[in-house]
Amino acid sequence: MRPVSNQVSNQSPVEVVKINSPSTSETRPSAAHAFWQILTLFDSTKLSSHRAFRNALGVVLPLLAGFALRMPRGGLVVASGALNVSYSDSSDPYSIRVKRMLASSVICAVAVFVGAVSGKHVVLSVTLAAIWAFITGMFVAVGGAAPDLGIISLVTLLIYAAQRLTPREAAISGILALAGGLLQTALSVALWPVRRYDPERRALANFYRELANRASAPWNATSSPLASAHSEQAQQALLGLARDADPESIRYRALLNQAERIHLTLLVLMRLRLRMEREMPNYQGIAILDSYLQTASQILRHINNSLSAAPSTDTQEIIRQAAEALDRFSIQLREVTAATPPSFIAAVAKDAVFQMDALSGQLRAALDLSQNNVELQGGIDDPPLTPRTWKETVSGAIETFRSHLNLQSPIFRHALRLAVLVAVGDILGNEVPWRRTYWLPMTIALVLKPEFTATFTRGLLRIAGTILGLLLATGLFHLFNPGVVLQVILIFVFVFLLRWLGPANYGIFGIAVSALIVLLLAIGGVPPKDVIWARGVNTVIGGALALLAYWLWPTWERTRVSERIAEMLDAYRNYTHALSRWNPADKSWMQELERARRAARNARANLEASIDRLGSEPGTTREQIARVSAVLASSHRFIHALMALDAIFSQQPALAGSTPLKNFMSELEKTLALLASTLRGVRVPSKDFPNLREEHRLMVQSRTTDASSALARFDSINIEADRITNSVNTLAEQIMEWTHTPEFAALHKRRLELAAGTAKMESHP
Repeated sequence: MRPVSNQVSNQSPVEVVKINSPSTSETRPSAAHAFWQILTLFDSTKLSSHRAFRNALGVVLPLLAGFALRMPRGGLVVASGALNVSYSDSSDPYSIRVKRMLASSVICAVAVFVGAVSGKHVVLSVTLAAIWAFITGMFVAVGGAAPDLGIISLVTLLIYAAQRLTPREAAISGILALAGGLLQTALSVALWPVRRYDPERRALANFYRELANRASAPWNATSSPLASAHSEQAQQALLGLARDADPESIRYRALLNQAERIHLTLLVLMRLRLRMEREMPNYQGIAILDSYLQTASQILRHINNSLSAAPSTDTQEIIRQAAEALDRFSIQLREVTAATPPSFIAAVAKDAVFQMDALSGQLRAALDLSQNNVELQGGIDDPPLTPRTWKETVSGAIETFRSHLNLQSPIFRHALRLAVLVAVGDILGNEVPWRRTYWLPMTIALVLKPEFTATFTRGLLRIAGTILGLLLATGLFHLFNPGVVLQVILIFVFVFLLRWLGPANYGIFGIAVSALIVLLLAIGGVPPKDVIWARGVNTVIGGALALLAYWLWPTWERTRVSERIAEMLDAYRNYTHALSRWNPADKSWMQELERARRAARNARANLEASIDRLGSEPGTTREQIARVSAVLASSHRFIHALMALDAIFSQQPALAGSTPLKNFMSELEKTLALLASTLRGVRVPSKDFPNLREEHRLMVQSRTTDASSALARFDSINIEADRITNSVNTLAEQIMEWTHTPEFAALHKRRLELAAGTAKMESHP
């Protein structure tokens, strides 16, 4: 880019206005309002009455068995094990769920034994708690279920360290807790033999439903790519079926394959429609394409209904007519295109006809698969799923741990903060005279998170929820003075509420779990008034300590967002590299492409979440939000064009082998790498950036060697390459402007100080 700022002028005025528009930031709420929105968020997508019922049953059954066998304390230990493992339950595929819940059962049983044995030795107990807390904090780097498993086991360790049992008693408690976890696991997967693929089918149905919604809705070039989250969820759900030879498994993998193709083709069609509207708002082809997309949405919704077993008003005859209508709309647009004089819009309409034909075929294939009207004998390509072996998982986790063992890493600082505070809370609990002080370090462990927003929302909701829950428990015991039978019923009710409404809002979780703990201890013979007072005091002190410590040593999202953008650009560069090596005959390449697609989706989702957290932090200005929002909008324009190339290559593989195109993609990779380096504080001279506009000109020139092919510059490849050039040039200008601000210089200085601190620590072991 020679220089970067001169290249943006090649865009159309409309594109520049849209990219630099501050509307995105102006519609964002203030930091205080954004924080309040997160505090009061009720995420209905996390509701599951089935999960709540089986979890409540798993807790109550051991209690009933304990009373029946006249071993109520043993039943209580089993019930607590079941409760701990219930937090690892979910609605994901059975094979994934059972592994996670078994791991949780074993880890929590070990935590029971280790905590109970070490409890008599204060120094040993505090040291073990600090080490366990540090490892738990580092689990955030691994992601997935690991952080939750770490927290659950840490809480279990802290609780049983206060019991101070003999080795024999500790072993028995560990075995009983393991039994509770195994019971909860068995209840969760009880329907596996009869509903083997239910979770995978639901994930596919959600993906098709989202595609149906997005096909019939207006589309914005600066919005996040359509159905990305649902695509990732479906990919993750079907990951375990890669080696499953059952016909039903093959059918679902084929449906996922078609959904991904439909996903990309829909994106291209919507981009083409937008170009038609910009070029000629009254063009006749726009209405035809709109009708086509509405019909495609109807068929996609029918596929969703078939997969989810939902009642549908569309009969088979209606769907057959809808499928025939797709061809009619395609013919109509072809006729309009033929009557349109040679021009840009005629070329766009011609591309739209090609994409409509491709989408019609994909929809028919998906429709047949959803209705089980096709024999699967290897004729349908499998999606390139990439399940990881346990060795790859372990080695990857170890490598991730190593990469974060420095003060520059927010995750390392979180782990250090968590370990120190848990140790301080544990020591304080051993020194103060009041009872059940293990709730103090336990609250610290539950409240502290790597991010400011998560820590303070959880802290406030935990304290408020605990107080309300204890008031509720006080009222119940004062009004009803419940006996054992009523206590068991109330325990079932509160576990149900905990696992049904709790995941949707942490405040509700705090209310339910506080009342539940009072009931569980009361049924074990502990007076409720002692429990209520002790839990209230320890929770408030533990929560306050966690919030104070985070305020004194925070990790602000504003210090992390540039790295999040750099990580996204790295992921987009890898995606670009995979596309430049297009070779469907190579299975290893297909694996590489799928990994690159998923990594790009995850990196984009991480950045979007980071920006949301940034908006709720104190001290965040509208200018900061406007800057990162503009960068995000430009990156969305870029990834839309890159995904469009992905779709075009899959339909016309020969186009991917063009030498000028490969040169363009190579220079694009270099540009993305240099921009990521710039965001990490490296000073890259403008002369080092490739001139993407010149590379695009050479590519167009190579395709227009004579007058008869002059319209080649309007074909899809060239148009998408032009959009890539525009969006990357704008992105470069935005990043260059940002990295020259005092704000970025201060953040970079802070990173250098942390790096110097890490180097000093490593040189003085």
